[in-house]
Amino acid sequence: MSSNFFLLMQHHGVLIVFVAVLLNQLSLPVPAIPLLILAGALAADSKLYAPGIFTLAILACLIADTAWYWVGRRYGLRVLKTLCRISLEPDSCVSQTQSRFERWGVNSLIIAKFIPGLSVIAPPLAGALGVNWLRFLWLSTVSAVLWVAAGVGAGMAFKTQIERILKYLEKIGGMAVMGLMCLLAGYLLYKWWQRQRFYRQLRMARITVNDLYALMEARTEPVVLDVRSLSVRKLDPQRIPTAIHIPIDQITHHVKDLARDRDIIVYCACPNEASAAYVAKQLMNEGFARVRPLLGGLDAWIAAGYPLEL
Repeated sequence: MSSNFFLLMQHHGVLIVFVAVLLNQLSLPVPAIPLLILAGALAADSKLYAPGIFTLAILACLIADTAWYWVGRRYGLRVLKTLCRISLEPDSCVSQTQSRFERWGVNSLIIAKFIPGLSVIAPPLAGALGVNWLRFLWLSTVSAVLWVAAGVGAGMAFKTQIERILKYLEKIGGMAVMGLMCLLAGYLLYKWWQRQRFYRQLRMARITVNDLYALMEARTEPVVLDVRSLSVRKLDPQRIPTAIHIPIDQITHHVKDLARDRDIIVYCACPNEASAAYVAKQLMNEGFARVRPLLGGLDAWIAAGYPLEL
């Protein structure tokens, strides 16, 4: 079976790489980098057409990036929340990933493909924020060239070592394919476990929007923290009345300014209140006892019909 696969790669490797890269860049768990490395090794041995691999792999990246850009332009925060919900990365909640995008600017698109989480969020985020289309296309092209070159180049550089591995895999036949499938399944299970572990670590008592509104009406003056990123605030400037905006990556700089004798309620705009719970955990570690994430975040507050301010 393994020899059939390598024979298939030699005859249709360019097309296989194109499809694999396209699916990978559309956020499906397809191992594009190993295939690029293998294609690079075959190209170095003149068994594949290197310019064809390079061109079609870059084209696949641009097709996927362009699709995500326009989806982000059309649906904004909704597509970002969906990507956060289905991502295998446990730390890729919208707020945390957007903080990186904001810190490095739109030029972060150049290195986005090399960073888990950012690679998924960057193209639709650029679209949602209204980044100029031609600038986006240029930066995405540079990113694709670097990413594809890294994979194919690694295959060419280590051609001899990869050939030895391929010969060994051919000897053990179907066991090799079975082993690779087990490795892929193990990787997916590990990422799923990692994500579940991340959310388990953030389990804590939440406060409902009704209880928060009751606290505010009782004039107990809870401290309400809006930990959404600057990008999300730009896309949706509404906030809970009196909320203080402190992006998640800046919370440690504001710990000294928070009252320890008042309720602190933290909210975000991502699934499972992940960013809010993460900040609440940090504050608890700093000795704050009366801190809770807001169940459902800003969406739940809006759905309940409670007042908002800009």
